[in-house]
Amino acid sequence: MNFVLIVVAIWLAAMAIWWLVSKFARSSDVDKIKSRLAGTNKAKKEKGTVVAKGLIRTEKSAGHIIDSFLKKYRLQGRIAELLEQAGLKWHPTRFIHACLGAFLGGFGVAWMILPGDLHQAAWIIGAAAGAAPILFAIRKRKARLHKFEEIFPDALEFVARSMRAGHAFSVSLEMIHREFPEPVAGEFRRTFEEHNLGLPLDVALQKLGKRVPSLDVHFFVSAVLLQKRTGGNLAEILDKLAYVIRERFKLRGRIRAVSAHGKMTATALSLIPVAVAVLMFFVNPDYVRFFFTDEVGNIMMASAVGLQLIGYGIMKKIVKIEV
Repeated sequence: MNFVLIVVAIWLAAMAIWWLVSKFARSSDVDKIKSRLAGTNKAKKEKGTVVAKGLIRTEKSAGHIIDSFLKKYRLQGRIAELLEQAGLKWHPTRFIHACLGAFLGGFGVAWMILPGDLHQAAWIIGAAAGAAPILFAIRKRKARLHKFEEIFPDALEFVARSMRAGHAFSVSLEMIHREFPEPVAGEFRRTFEEHNLGLPLDVALQKLGKRVPSLDVHFFVSAVLLQKRTGGNLAEILDKLAYVIRERFKLRGRIRAVSAHGKMTATALSLIPVAVAVLMFFVNPDYVRFFFTDEVGNIMMASAVGLQLIGYGIMKKIVKIEV
């Protein structure tokens, strides 16, 4: 127990020191930029090249070991994409630090609360706590995409009306930022700024489809790119696309209502063993200790957890209907 407390204390101290150093570095960079804009900063020459202080910033992310680990296994891009789609302005390294902190916190609390012969359960509780930030990001991503898909048909109709009024397509995208809430406003504003700063419209729209992994957005991007190559009335195309997306959204809602019973059944059947295990901790602790102290019990518990997860995945797959 003392070892766990020492590890947690060292990790918290390292995070506090890193936060203070990064805050000082950011404030120093801001001061340099302010002095540069005010004209009080001097430029220096290095090998015939003028280098302006405060304009060149080399950012060193905290946790070089975690950073190199993410780059080695190509996880940094995936985590950054998940955080971006969830609307969370976190750095992948900080996200991993949050997972590690949650794991150490859950493990330490469980180690201190559980009796000595049940200390192996602390690893399971720590793993569940460490997965909490990942589940939170996935849930935020799902909610953000759902909200985007709900507002998206109205945004398409707005673009069609703006084009009929004489505005250009790119200007109509920028007007969405003022007329619609997030996340639609931010995504289309970013697309407009990328195109306005020189990025081709095809590439800007493709990046929009990558940031918002929705079938409706892919339909929109494909329709705009196809109209750009072949011609046609883009406003009419967007109106029909908005109608199709809205009908798909209604149909998806009906299917969600019909399959709600199956989802509740799958959740209840999966939680029953967990509830029984928690009750057995209080009713008959000696019976539960067998699964943690005995080698055969460990194998039985691992097999039961694996089969339970497989069963839950199969039930979720049955009730999930794609539209």
